Amino acid sequence: MAAVETIQIPLGYKAPDFKLPDTISGEEKSLQMLKGEKATVVMFICNHCPFVKNINAQLVSLANDYSAKGISFIAISSNDVENYPQDGPELMKTHAETEGYPFPYLYDESQEVAIAYKAACTPDFTIFDSDLLCVYRGQLDDSRPGNGKTVSGADIRAALDAILSETPVNSTQTPSIGCNIKWKGKAPY
Repeated sequence: MAAVETIQIPLGYKAPDFKLPDTISGEEKSLQMLKGEKATVVMFICNHCPFVKNINAQLVSLANDYSAKGISFIAISSNDVENYPQDGPELMKTHAETEGYPFPYLYDESQEVAIAYKAACTPDFTIFDSDLLCVYRGQLDDSRPGNGKTVSGADIRAALDAILSETPVNSTQTPSIGCNIKWKGKAPY
């Protein structure tokens, strides 16, 4: 497994809009339909990545802890399912149900949404404020598969708590690390 970091770009950009099929409900969902009143967490994940498997329970915990506070969570998988069939839509639905995802799990077949968000790895996290402006682009916490650190969601929790208390999100942000998104062709960046 080759570790890839989140691409660091200046904060403050507007969340790119999208419409993608939700593998759980079978309905098409847009960013405008799913955005939160106070903030929106966009996560690029997949079924098979050991970095994502390491944090699945914390993703569920985060969504359960913050959704009632006006923060929405959106998971997107953009992997090439021809070469990685375990990340296909049918298995995404099964995986989401097994893990108990309380958020939509969208399928980005064209990979255009991943490119628009400059997503590079799984997991890749971005948090947008109530105006859908980027305020956080970094890791969940310091845990990695096999490093012995507790999966706490500390970095994302700190960012969400700052948003809820209407204080600035710490601008020192550590990139997420994970498996590269499995592109259909050459990586776009």
